[in-house]
Amino acid sequence: MFRVVEMPLWLLILILAFAAVTFASHFLFPSVRWFFRRRMERVVAKLNERLDRPIEPFKLLRRQDMIQRLIYDPAVIEAVAEHAARTGVREDVAFERARRYAREIVPSFSATAYFGFAIRFAKLFSRAFYRVRLGHFDEEAIRAIGTEATVIFVMNHRSNMDYVLVTWLAAERSALSYAVGEWARVWPLSGLIRAMGAYFIRRISRDDLYRRVLARYVQMATRNGVDQAIFPEGGLSLDGRVGAPKLGLLSYIISDFEQGKSRDVVFVPVALNYDRVLEDRVLLAAAGATERKFRLRWRDAMRYFIKHIYQRLTGRFLRYGYAAVSFGAPLSLATYSKGRKGDPTKDIGQELMARIRAIVPVLPIPLVSACLLRSAAPLDRAELVNLIEAQIAKLSGTGAHVAIFEGDIATEVENAITHLKMRQLVREGPRGIEVESKDKGLLTYYAASIDHLLDEVAVQ
Repeated sequence: MFRVVEMPLWLLILILAFAAVTFASHFLFPSVRWFFRRRMERVVAKLNERLDRPIEPFKLLRRQDMIQRLIYDPAVIEAVAEHAARTGVREDVAFERARRYAREIVPSFSATAYFGFAIRFAKLFSRAFYRVRLGHFDEEAIRAIGTEATVIFVMNHRSNMDYVLVTWLAAERSALSYAVGEWARVWPLSGLIRAMGAYFIRRISRDDLYRRVLARYVQMATRNGVDQAIFPEGGLSLDGRVGAPKLGLLSYIISDFEQGKSRDVVFVPVALNYDRVLEDRVLLAAAGATERKFRLRWRDAMRYFIKHIYQRLTGRFLRYGYAAVSFGAPLSLATYSKGRKGDPTKDIGQELMARIRAIVPVLPIPLVSACLLRSAAPLDRAELVNLIEAQIAKLSGTGAHVAIFEGDIATEVENAITHLKMRQLVREGPRGIEVESKDKGLLTYYAASIDHLLDEVAVQ
């Protein structure tokens, strides 16, 4: 028993390594997980004291537990069986495919990452580039939403800054779970986005099994009170307008609702607008292509980054004007569907997009762009200011949000002209301010964000 046993050094190292892994997996890791779990529970308890809408327990489940709940859900099991019968594959193969989809979709929310890092980053990043303003906001209507209801923020999609802005502005009320497209499924961005509670979706997928796994996750999150944010347009606006809704995610939510049995779902329309969209030229290039692809080369990105750092260091950087967010009148699914027959998804989608269009913030550069494009002749500064003042008066009469013009209108118009001249979108000559023909499309893109509001006052 006490004899000396000789063995190669490599075998001794291998035995010790296996022993260390066994000790860690059975004793160390559970203790560490328990320690961090208890710490997270204390953090969430403190957060829930100040949040208008507390974080629901479902959102705090371990990612692996959430995946297990999803793939063993009866609706997913049924979808697996149907997929196997339709395609001729074995059920265990179809089940593994569903498991892979679940791992791709399910987030891994971290309250520390969301409220400790993400909110601070969103606030600093937003203010570094824009003068951020909260537009229309019905405080009483938002507060009247019961904490037992699930809130879905339905937003137009102008820029990837949308995530940053709304995350920050909604931080005092709730932790939002975003539906994020394929662009974010790159390391290490994917891990950070999952930690912030976002779930990944494939914008275009013809795989019925994938769509049913995604639908079931969205329905489970909604039934368990997870507040979410979705972009019903299905992608970034390529022409600046608020587009028609794509009803995929909305249909998943609405089809699972049972009047009197399910918790209410309240849709809150959110409209965003910018004096400058960071990706504007990329979006215009995609609009002119035969297929929807965003071609952003790393060389161009690095050139822009170096130029931006130089401008910051030399004090020449000029912020990109305003970025504004407006929150519209909430729409209760229980109230809307009461007494109605048939599927209300299409009607609700159209109603929500109409509410979004009605509250799009009117910003200086879109308004100046629209006035210049609609004018038959070049305008001097005085004429442009007078025209802007007249349009603001008309828009205010229709209830459009124009309070973003905080002070002297002439000063705001001057700042807008400075931005447009700096980007070589307009030139000022003896005849007045004229649009540069080569970049007329870019001015049209910005004007398009409020064209529907201007058309409304034009017919009155």
